[in-house]
Amino acid sequence: MDARIRLAQEIDTDELVQMMASLWPDAAMDELRLELISALNRESAGSVPSAMLVARGDDDSLIGFLEVGLRSHADGCNTARPVGFVEGWFVKESFRGRGVGTALMRAAEEWARVQGCLEMASDALIDNDGSLKAHEALGFEVVDRCVHLRKDL
Repeated sequence: MDARIRLAQEIDTDELVQMMASLWPDAAMDELRLELISALNRESAGSVPSAMLVARGDDDSLIGFLEVGLRSHADGCNTARPVGFVEGWFVKESFRGRGVGTALMRAAEEWARVQGCLEMASDALIDNDGSLKAHEALGFEVVDRCVHLRKDL
């Protein structure tokens, strides 16, 4: 599939929020909508650069997204330079395995290069085998594994 990638626009809000809710099901829809609108309207001056990339299908509907930003550091990366970081990456299930995720990642990598990055980083839940395999297929390597713990006091 020849995915068409572009920067997200305000007209994408409804479709994007639906996909974001699929990726982050514990988040409230209103919260996701507010975060997205804020990200789409963000002025680059005084804020950390970021971009919301979307993939369009043949009928122009959105079939995936990748949110990329800059971080001052990431586990396993050179601390002397900022690093591009995948904040969220989602492709609708019926389009997975068809190159859409790869096209989104390649566009995010190019965005990070333009920002002066030499490395790209990401994270995934330890039990998300699909995400781990997708990352590894695109050249990412696991640099750390962590289990977060808590208890009520």
